[in-house]
Amino acid sequence: MTSILPHITLETGPAPEHSIIWLHGLGADGEDFVPVAEEMNLPVPVRYIFPHAPMRPVTINGGYVMRAWYDILAAAPSAEIADSIGRMEDAEGIRASRHEVGKLIEQEHQRGIAMHNIILAGFSQGGAVALHAGLRYGERLGGILALSTYLPLMQSLPSEAHASNRDTPIFMAHGQFDPVIPYAFGRASAEELMREGYRLEWHGYAMPHSVCQEEIQDIERWLRERLARR
Repeated sequence: MTSILPHITLETGPAPEHSIIWLHGLGADGEDFVPVAEEMNLPVPVRYIFPHAPMRPVTINGGYVMRAWYDILAAAPSAEIADSIGRMEDAEGIRASRHEVGKLIEQEHQRGIAMHNIILAGFSQGGAVALHAGLRYGERLGGILALSTYLPLMQSLPSEAHASNRDTPIFMAHGQFDPVIPYAFGRASAEELMREGYRLEWHGYAMPHSVCQEEIQDIERWLRERLARR
């Protein structure tokens, strides 16, 4: 039997027909966004899956072992970053996490959730993996929610993107005072996706590397729109 990452499951009602796979950020775990999910009032039952990333050494943190979707080799550049996206990236780790996300998607499909009712979500590193995996997935997904993050392995997207998710709705949001992944870094990723023709909704908030109430309200509204389409 194929091994699946350990994860938290939260169902908001009986017999859910929608799943949201939500990936946490560097050094956190699956518990991180459970309170956010519990706060949202969605119109139909949803099954949330909050996986725990594997434990691995992270170079930028002195090799300290923590939960991480991939290694971080260098800090995100803070200015003139469009040409810097894709440099010093742990491509092997990113692709390995994409494979793990694919197994979670397949698990939900085997449990009776239609592919187009599965949404990928993530914060920071988790958001980067959600974008990477979702845009390359071989069947149409319901949406991609990417918070305080960026588009990893940007140079390989044109050759690896799957046609099934060319028009999948994307929600990207970022704190304007983010000291971890600079706002300009996230904005450049969003602009690149929009240039490529993706359906992307962008939001900026007066916050650091975190979430805020206004953002949660916008996420809830966006999810309501996705869940209304069957």
